Amino acid sequence: MNRFVPSLLVLALAAGGAWYYSTLKTDTTSITSFALDAQEATGEADLSLVEEMSMGNPDAEVTVIEYASFTCPHCKNFHTGPLKEIKANYVETDKINFIYREVYFDRYGLWAGMVARCGGPVRYFGLADLIYQQQAEWTKGEPAQVAANLRRIGKTAGLSDTQLDACMSDADKAQAMVATWEKHAEEDEITSTPSFVINGTKYSNMSYGEFAKVLDEKLGE
Repeated sequence: MNRFVPSLLVLALAAGGAWYYSTLKTDTTSITSFALDAQEATGEADLSLVEEMSMGNPDAEVTVIEYASFTCPHCKNFHTGPLKEIKANYVETDKINFIYREVYFDRYGLWAGMVARCGGPVRYFGLADLIYQQQAEWTKGEPAQVAANLRRIGKTAGLSDTQLDACMSDADKAQAMVATWEKHAEEDEITSTPSFVINGTKYSNMSYGEFAKVLDEKLGE
């Protein structure tokens, strides 16, 4: 179970973000500087740039919020395991509303989130599935290789180089994503991943059986 310290990680993400843009953009006139610190990210970012990603029935009586990182092995196990059954038995049957909120332990997790969001809400969960399925592969190598790996995943999902360039160089969006994560983490007291908030109650990682039991209890209330 991964844990994080937001105030330290924002500084790490800042350095990572600046490196990313200066490394990948070939046109130096369009390189975006995106130096962040905790106060700036929370106080000045436009949170409206970050869309809530959800699936299922938005009017359902039960809402599940997952907090997860694309670089977290436990999150991968949940997405490639229990979540498949949750989708089949609760999401696709419109019993619940399932919201996915990204947590950023490192710059790679942030980059992955930017790629996942590049296709908009329609492609988001498909891209997220690919990123989790290939976690062991795309996270290997130097930062430039990791960035190239993520771009490859995006292109596999039908995104063009132009789209990926625009998404990955959007400093305002990146800043807003970090600020949104910090806001949610503070509100829901999230200190590890994966964590779940089900109708206002926080839970740690669970097997499908444990998850289903909680959902059935909530649905029966």
